[in-house]
Amino acid sequence: MGKIFNEFKEFAVKGNMIDIAVGVIIGTAFNQVVDAIVKQVFLPPLSLLTDGVNMSDRKIVLREAVLSEGAVSAEEIAIGYGQFLEATVDFLVISIVVFVVVRFMNRLKGRAQDASDTTVVTPKDIELLNRVTQLLEEQNELLKKKGE
Repeated sequence: MGKIFNEFKEFAVKGNMIDIAVGVIIGTAFNQVVDAIVKQVFLPPLSLLTDGVNMSDRKIVLREAVLSEGAVSAEEIAIGYGQFLEATVDFLVISIVVFVVVRFMNRLKGRAQDASDTTVVTPKDIELLNRVTQLLEEQNELLKKKGE
């Protein structure tokens, strides 16, 4: 039991648990934003193209509900393709937004890792590696000159 607790403590201290928690929280908030964008921005024009029909209510009825003496004796059986269309639009919007965000972040990361780019602060570890590389190149030049 002590070994498991120590492993968990190491996991939590390294920041992995915090990173996961932050990711879940941001993911939940992001889901609400995308849901609003899809339902309030993308679906209304699509609904306008289909004469104002709410896409989530679209379905193909395989069997109508059967009424007997005012009560439903057999439920309607239908394929609800409208919800599938909404889920597909959600997926496409999420995919596009995530792609754009990741692409933007990769550009910023690439600029930050370029020690010669002075417009962005370069992380200390990248600066150190860049300096070590420069020193090795200088050392190689000196060794070449000495060998000639």
